[in-house]
Amino acid sequence: MHDLLIRFLIGGVVVSSFALLGEIFQPKSFAGLFGAAPSIALATLGLTMARHGHAYAAIEARSMLLGAIAFFFYASAVSRILLRHKVHALVTTLALMPVWFGIAFGLYALLMRWPA
Repeated sequence: MHDLLIRFLIGGVVVSSFALLGEIFQPKSFAGLFGAAPSIALATLGLTMARHGHAYAAIEARSMLLGAIAFFFYASAVSRILLRHKVHALVTTLALMPVWFGIAFGLYALLMRWPA
């Protein structure tokens, strides 16, 4: 419960800070970019580092990066299909979920085979 409260407080402060940055910078569409995901990730990494150490937090951060890279390709594919073919958004996002998971797990598999 203590970790959850700390994560909530840190996340709230960082979300508020990112929302303020979103209000300051132009265009206003950047406000969504400075949303909750980065702040929750930072709070989680901070707690992970405090509880489990730097090495474990580094593994968590690497996993977050791989997921973010995979999400970039997923979001690019979804937006491209939605703009070109005018299909239903729910169908497109659900149908392309395997793209996100496939890229994420593929990157993980490549990383595990990479010599240290």
